Amino acid sequence: MQCSYFDAGRCTSCTLMGTPYAAQLAGKEEHARAVLGSHGPAEWLPAVASRESGYRNKAKMVVGGTVTAPTLGILDAAGRGVDLRECGIIAPGIRAAFDALTAFVTTAGLTPYDVPARRGELKNLVVTESPDGQLMVRFVLRSREALPRVRKHLPALLADLPQVAVVSVNLLPEHKAVVEGEEEVVLTEQQTLTMRLGGIALHLRPQGFFQTNTEVAAALYAQAGRWVEEVAPSSVWDLYCGVGGFALHAARPGRTVTGIETSAHAVAAAERSRTEAGLADVRFLAGDATAFALDAGTVPDLVVVNPPRRGIGPRLAQWLEDSGVRHVLYSSCNVTSLARDLAATPSLVAVRGQVLDMFPQTPHSEVLLQLTRR
Repeated sequence: MQCSYFDAGRCTSCTLMGTPYAAQLAGKEEHARAVLGSHGPAEWLPAVASRESGYRNKAKMVVGGTVTAPTLGILDAAGRGVDLRECGIIAPGIRAAFDALTAFVTTAGLTPYDVPARRGELKNLVVTESPDGQLMVRFVLRSREALPRVRKHLPALLADLPQVAVVSVNLLPEHKAVVEGEEEVVLTEQQTLTMRLGGIALHLRPQGFFQTNTEVAAALYAQAGRWVEEVAPSSVWDLYCGVGGFALHAARPGRTVTGIETSAHAVAAAERSRTEAGLADVRFLAGDATAFALDAGTVPDLVVVNPPRRGIGPRLAQWLEDSGVRHVLYSSCNVTSLARDLAATPSLVAVRGQVLDMFPQTPHSEVLLQLTRR
């Protein structure tokens, strides 16, 4: 894949841009094997490839420029907006909506936030696309000052973009380099974006986390589901469960599945998916994964962990080592922290692994491991 923004030096985020895709994928497999070393699996399944372009189902665009000529993309070193609305890794359905969204910025009078001057209202625009082609649009504003104008002009936006299902305003009053704030105001009747994967409808709320590569996420959940079926556990814990992807793909009649997630919004979305699927033996709880495991007093047949980049940490690793749990599935987006966690759980041996390329054109990937107690 070639990118004019990268070639011109306007955006260098995709550090592997221009590298043949086969070489990218081979390099990610080699990197995973090298970093995991002796802790790696006895068997590596063939890596799961992705589309080279148009794979990102979520675009987090910094808004710059002026209210009459807004830019969507990033900021340069001086804090000025760099327009990247034709970014090739973003899903085509999202890119097609950008012109209407920038026109809405002008119509609603949403002044882009000027970082050096610390003035303005609209900081970021976050757009997510579902597998069905529906969109969730989030305007990250500095205050509620512009909220009435967003409400006033919203019907016209929905008429221009009928594929938009969810619209919200996120409030980020602080001057800091983050994408969003804590408070969210949903402006549409529909509150969640439906992400259908493997016959399961996952519900994504505006502040919820979902894998940014829909097709590879489907492959990840399907592979995990196959490995769970081979073990046939009667009980499963899905720690760091998010909106319930692993938990719901592991669910079967008579099998108890418990998902733990710190985000109450994600738990609410997962519970809705469980109810719609009629899975009476699945439950989701809001809480800390490590605290839940240490306080539970019981041990399931199988544990799924899908932690953030920092990994599961020493306390949960020690619990896994001492618990006696027979089987663990570990999904990781950072092989360095994965290797550290595996070193801390020597009784759990990696028997199979697979690299899944969630992030083409970048050095990052997902690694799924099946662990069994010695």
